This record gives sequence, structure tokens and C-alpha cells, in this order.
Amino acid sequence: MSTPAPENLSRRKQLVRSYQMAKKSDPRLGLWILGATLLGAAVGFLVIWLLPGDGWISTVFTVVGAILTGLLGGMTVFGRRAQRAAYSQMEGQPGAAAAALGMLRRGWKVDPVVAFTKQQDVVHRVVGPPGIVLVGEGSSPARIKALLTSERRKHERVVAETPLFEVVCGREEGQVPLPKLVKHVTKLGRNVKPAQMTDVLNRLKALDANRSNIPLPKGPMPTNMKGMRGNLRGR
Repeated sequence: MSTPAPENLSRRKQLVRSYQMAKKSDPRLGLWILGATLLGAAVGFLVIWLLPGDGWISTVFTVVGAILTGLLGGMTVFGRRAQRAAYSQMEGQPGAAAAALGMLRRGWKVDPVVAFTKQQDVVHRVVGPPGIVLVGEGSSPARIKALLTSERRKHERVVAETPLFEVVCGREEGQVPLPKLVKHVTKLGRNVKPAQMTDVLNRLKALDANRSNIPLPKGPMPTNMKGMRGNLRGR
């Protein structure tokens, strides 16, 4: 029996699945959530209790406020630690950078594996406010650099006027660690207006149409994290 896709699960089941996956690499996750919930409830209770007011209505507001702040604290800690656990589980797997880039919000277009080697060194492409970002990942910095250089030349032929950035995801010197990849990409600036992106994407479609139909590299690809992001934010 196949496992249902995350988008086909109810929000409650998605939360349970996210918790179960995160707990594998973060055994104390439950204690952290409980502690944050109790601390948030205590702070919320104290703050609202100190506000002017009296009678049963004030008591109700105080209790409800404590519960809500407690839940907010617990969910905040859960979201952060679950995301950290997800990165920890993905790091080092082929395609991990593509899964992390799936966390980018609207206004970004991510194309996983636009180029690769037989050794599973890959280049992903991101189009967004900074321009075009080519993200490389793999086991050999030399092969990744050569692959990025090749892709840069191909892209410059069709979108020469669009800013183009190269990023290597990894833990070696000069590389960007997986947990910091999305933040790094979003801080590259705002050089392309939304109206210009349509033209850029159309030109890239022409570039991709001329690529050889070579099969994608074999091996498991990590689950896209976009569902987890939306789920933890209540979307």
C-alpha cells in the first residue's frame, strides 16, 4: 500500500508526520515543545493578569490568552526544530539543495537538476528577484565548478543582461551550508522586477528545449520541504 502524498493528508496528519520525522533526529523534541508551551502560557497569563480588569470576564480572557500564547510558543519551537531536523536528515543526499530551495516563497521559480554529471554532481536553477541563481551540489568541488561554468555560458547566451549568480551548497570553504542556502539566495538583492521575470522565463524555456533528453541521475531525492513550511505556518 503506497504512502499518501503530504498534500493529500489532513493538516493534523501532516503535523503528526512532521513530528515523527523530526523526532528521529531530535529525540528531545517533545520536551522542548512542552517547555515552550508551558513557558508561553505562564508569560501570557502573567501579562494579561496584570492588565486592568476584574470579574469573571477578565479571568476568562486571562485563561484564553495563556492557552493561546502557550500554543504559539510550542508551535514556534516545533517549527524551528522540525526544520532543523529536516535539514539534518537531508544533508549529504543527492538533490538536498533542490528540496531546500522548495522553501522559497512566491515570486521564485526553482528548476531542479538543469545539469548533472554521471557522478551525481548537479546544478539547480532559481529565478527570482536577484536574477538567475545557479546552485551546484555534489561530491567534487572541481566537477561542480566546471558544471557551473558550463551552465553560466549557456545562460549568458540567452539572458546576458540578467544578473547571474553561482552558489555551491556544501560544508567546505567558500560553500553555503544547506540550512543557510535559502537565506543566502534571498539576500542576493533585488535586480529583476516581476514584469521582467516573464521575459526571462520565456527565454530559459527556449534554452531548456534545446537540451538533450538525457535521463536524470539515479538515486533517492529528498522530499520537498514546501509542504512542511506551509503546514507549520497554518496554510
